[in-house]
Amino acid sequence: MEDRTYTYEEIYRGVLDYFKGDETAASDWIVRYIDAGRPGVIEVRPTELECDVVRFQNKKDKWVAFVGLKNDRPYEIFTGLMDDEEGIVLPKSVTHGKIIKAKNPDGSNRYDFQFENKRGYKITVEGLSGKFNKEYWNYAKLISGILRYHMPLQNVLHLVNSLSLDDENINTWKVGVVRALKKYLYDSGSSFNEETDEDEDNS
Repeated sequence: MEDRTYTYEEIYRGVLDYFKGDETAASDWIVRYIDAGRPGVIEVRPTELECDVVRFQNKKDKWVAFVGLKNDRPYEIFTGLMDDEEGIVLPKSVTHGKIIKAKNPDGSNRYDFQFENKRGYKITVEGLSGKFNKEYWNYAKLISGILRYHMPLQNVLHLVNSLSLDDENINTWKVGVVRALKKYLYDSGSSFNEETDEDEDNS
């Protein structure tokens, strides 16, 4: 039998099926498999996580990132375009909320974003995974799995910044993820230089 190389999508679909649709368990397993032999801690994701909403713009496109926080540290991230047709649009005043893990009628998991409007009413945006480009979603799940393993944030940024991606839109997404996560690195007193990383990668 000849060896076969499997794509990330094929691996993810198989693992997701094994875990009966639990996306968090699937992404955590993939990260553990990739990082085999290194000590790691898998934590049970709380049903609700505090969340920061980070907006950024690259060229003419407006993007939004939902950064789930645990113990004031990035624990997961969802990103995509701010668009009525392809993504999500929120009031500019919304900068914080919660990411809630919920169940679909078929038993699969989804992630909802909930915030309070100016009148104090709770507004829930269901199914973040269905709001964003599928490819962005898959990369974000992988990054979230790494964050859950408590990899130092500076290392996570180096890893994301070093991804070699051919598609211009994906590269725009990558820059946005780095921008969204850098805030938490600076808050901790550390620093990150994108240009230095790029120079090192090209040497």
